[in-house]
Parts: sequence; structure tokens; C-alpha cells
Amino acid sequence: MALPAAFGSGGLSSSGPSPLEAHLKRGGSLESIHRVHAVVCDHRGRILMRAGRADYETFIRSALKPFQAMPLLSSGAAEQFNCGERGLAISCASHAGTPNHAREAFRLLWNAELDANQLQCPVPEGASSPLEHNCSGKHAAFLATCRKMGWPTESYLQGDHPIQVEIHRRVAELLGLPSAEMVAARDDCGAPTLRLQLAQMALLYAHLGASTRTELEQISRAMLAHPDLVAGEGRFDTELMRRSHSQVLSKGGAEGVQCLSRMGEGLGVAIKVEDGSRRAKQAVALHLLRQLDWLTPTGLEELEEQVLIISPGVQLEVEGSLRFQEG
Repeated sequence: MALPAAFGSGGLSSSGPSPLEAHLKRGGSLESIHRVHAVVCDHRGRILMRAGRADYETFIRSALKPFQAMPLLSSGAAEQFNCGERGLAISCASHAGTPNHAREAFRLLWNAELDANQLQCPVPEGASSPLEHNCSGKHAAFLATCRKMGWPTESYLQGDHPIQVEIHRRVAELLGLPSAEMVAARDDCGAPTLRLQLAQMALLYAHLGASTRTELEQISRAMLAHPDLVAGEGRFDTELMRRSHSQVLSKGGAEGVQCLSRMGEGLGVAIKVEDGSRRAKQAVALHLLRQLDWLTPTGLEELEEQVLIISPGVQLEVEGSLRFQEG
């Protein structure tokens, strides 16, 4: 999938700034190295800074969720079923499956006169209901939208279902691409996710922070107002958004994907760890937040203490930095 012209030819080259590296050291000796690519884009699609390849392709995984929630708003389902900001937040969540999280997903279904047994996300091991799955809010939003539009609810995860077609159309529109060029595959929860270039992910999150599109502004406002619903107590996305004072939106995905938005400035960051390490993506996110000056030193220190918990004598250090895009 080629980048649109707005990205500039510099984003396509495999030469240029080296990837970042997260080094795990034990007792002062190097034990593991994680290679990491990162890109900063504005909402016009211009690559401003990068480390590694802007055209690195991978699946966006759960970082797609804010955009998968768009049809809930555009269809009128959110208004008709009294979704509110909490319902929007849980629709974008990769939550911890707590009773509070399950309750919010259930409320969205209840208001749309739907039942939890219509959810097609798996029942987590040791759980009793699909409401406890970390993607239950997204699935509930899919079903509520289908109810509003009169679309089939039994096949809502199929790639050719109207809601999935609409999601892909809306994402393609944000990226300035034909919808037919979108490459999808099944995520672990059963819903389609998209294979994108890192610069495209950063552009999506730049749109999320630009406040130029009503639906995306509603979604970002809901996530920032209820960060506890987006992930959970002690989890990276929740704790970062809390400490940013609603200035930085954070949403991760599996296999080392992390995306950030700078609210009001229309800037997006996308991070990908080649080996899929979660600890490395979080360490790199904090490293870049420090470089970009998007979080206070106190906030960064608190986050590092809370989310980068490593055994005594073990350190995770990030080498390298973002470089300004040339040309």
C-alpha cells in the first residue's frame, strides 16, 4: 500500500534515521535488544520526525478502536441509545474486564435492546461472560450501530458486513486512499483490523488530535474524560492520559503498537516494536514524550515508576531519538 503524496517521498526510504533501541540490562550487562520504529505526523499527512522507517507496515490492532467507533456516532446510534461519553469511551477500550468495564458494555447493549449473548468476542479464560473480554465495548458498539441501521447482527464481524465496510471507508477517507486498497485481517477478538504503514497510523492519530472533525473530537473527548474505561487502573493508556491533563491521548495495540495524539495541535505519533514487546513500546513512548516535551517531568517520573516495573537489578533503557524529516 503506497503512501499518498501528502506524506512526501522522504517517508518511503528505508535509509535515514536509525530505529530506536530498547536495551534490557541485567546487573549492568546487556540481555535483550528491541528495535523500534516511530513516526510523528501532522493532520495534513506531513512527516515531521521519525526514527527508523515511516513506511514500516504492520497491523494497527486495537489502536484502530477510536476509528471503529465512528459509525456509532455517524449512524445516530450513540444519540438514540443514550450512549454518552462513558459509552463512547468503552467503545474505544482495551479494558481490564472489571465489573465496571463489563457494566458499561452491558449498558450500551441494554439501551439498544440487545443481549450479551449476541457478542461474538470470546469469553476470556476464567471468566463467565464475553462482557469481560477487553474488546466487549467495541463489539457492543458494533451491535448498537447495526440495530440502529437495521443491519444483520449475526454477521457483524464479517469483512463484507456493512459496518466493517463503513469503517474501512471512513479510515480510507482519513488517509486519502481508495477503500479498495485497505488490507484487513482478523484480530484476536474476531473483528477485522487493518495493515497500515506507520506514517498512516500517525496520521490517523493526528486527525484524532486536530479537533477539525466533529466525530473524532467527540471520541477523543470521551476517552480523555474517562481514561479509566479505556484501559484500567495501573494500565499505561489510562495512567498516561490522567497525567497529561487531557493534552495527550494514548491507545495501544497488541504486538508492540502504540499511538499517541497531541490534543489541539493535530499531531500524531505511531510506534512499532519489531518483536512485539509491550514493555519496549511503553519505554519508547515515555522516551519520546520526554523528547517532545508533551508531559511534565513529574508526570513522566510517576509513569516510569508505575508502568515500567522491572525486577531489582534490571533496567530498560532507550537509545536513540526522533530526527526531523528532511526535504
